[in-house]
Amino acid sequence: MSTPILLNAFALVALIPAALVPLRSGARRDAPFWAVVGAAVVATAGFSLALVSGAWQTDLGTALWVSVAATTTLFAGLSATTGSSWRLGPLLMPYLAAVGLVASVVRGEPRPMTGGAPAIWIDLHILVSVLTYALLTLAAVASLAVFLQERALKRKQPTRLTRMLPSVADSERLSGRLLLAGEIILGLGIATGLATQYFETGNLWKLDHKTLLSLVVFALISALLLGHRVCGVRGRVAARVVMIAYLLLTLAFPGVKFVTQVLL
Repeated sequence: MSTPILLNAFALVALIPAALVPLRSGARRDAPFWAVVGAAVVATAGFSLALVSGAWQTDLGTALWVSVAATTTLFAGLSATTGSSWRLGPLLMPYLAAVGLVASVVRGEPRPMTGGAPAIWIDLHILVSVLTYALLTLAAVASLAVFLQERALKRKQPTRLTRMLPSVADSERLSGRLLLAGEIILGLGIATGLATQYFETGNLWKLDHKTLLSLVVFALISALLLGHRVCGVRGRVAARVVMIAYLLLTLAFPGVKFVTQVLL
């Protein structure tokens, strides 16, 4: 068995206990939690670095694995520094395990990125894009927690899952902070993307699917942040907007790759 296949298997297997441990009864931010999350960070980050060593690969599998590694690492950092963010684990980690499985199945043909932009500029754009997607993934999961908690409260029927999740107030606070950070970095990503395009084609503006969807997401998040500040928009309405924005961003990044590399 080749080294890439072994690393892929290790990364995928490491996500399984990270998806199951947060679901255990009486889950806490304890040694088992840190053991499985730490193993997931090391395994996914190690495999992602192996995939992009030497040159960034443009295939769908690499994009998905890098997003899984970035999101897992960011989640671990937030869990260590923010009181209740670790409680998002029951929603986040099973989702990342599912994405890792998809990434393993639809790897695609590894193709190095080529273009006329300076390498350091391309690397900056990629780094910004990956960080944006990781931030909005966590923001969407926090918003989903808000949605589930508010629905349970309205029905007066809390479930085992909602008891594991952060409170509505904590989830909204976390989602808002992640959205603000994601909006700033998304704006930087759009700017670096346009500059990269100018280096490669000589045209600053080309309205392709990725650019259009990114601009729509930027506008949606801007409107939500403004609405929260001015009108107090929150709760399930805000959660729906965040999840729609995340869906559009998913279509803009891995979605476009899936269509062009798998369906076509």
